[in-house]
Amino acid sequence: MSLVTLLPFIVLIGAMFLMTRSAKKKQQQAADMRNQMQPGSGVRTIGGMYATVKEVSDDTVLLDAGPGVDLLFAKNSIGAVLTDDEYNRIVHGIEHDLKSDADVVPDDASSLTESDAAADAAADDKHVDLGKKDAADEPAVEPTADAAPAEAKADEQAKKSDGGSEAK
Repeated sequence: MSLVTLLPFIVLIGAMFLMTRSAKKKQQQAADMRNQMQPGSGVRTIGGMYATVKEVSDDTVLLDAGPGVDLLFAKNSIGAVLTDDEYNRIVHGIEHDLKSDADVVPDDASSLTESDAAADAAADDKHVDLGKKDAADEPAVEPTADAAPAEAKADEQAKKSDGGSEAK
């Protein structure tokens, strides 16, 4: 057999080796994560339930899911071990943010209204030209005999382009 016929089989075996290697790595990381569980840490099960670890044994984990609710799970059914901040954010809705110490809303609304009044006064002083002219600014054009047929053609074209009942 030549090398050309063996090349696809070699590539296939190499790809399978790489895939199984990455899967084994993920399994090892998950096992390490489960072994690091301690009583008091927050976890998420593979079913999506959030609870606090109460007790850890070799193959099982006792979870506290609420007041008076203790559940016994297999250790491999734990999907993720969460940090305290992440667990409190998800379960209790508590956000730990360093920016929360600063006042977001002022104590009185006077600081909000003063700046708006100054901005309104500045806007009234300036006249913004949008490119539209008033009817008084345009020179008056007297209709002539030649202008009437041109206006009729323009009106007829406008009716056709409006998509009225004539355009079916």
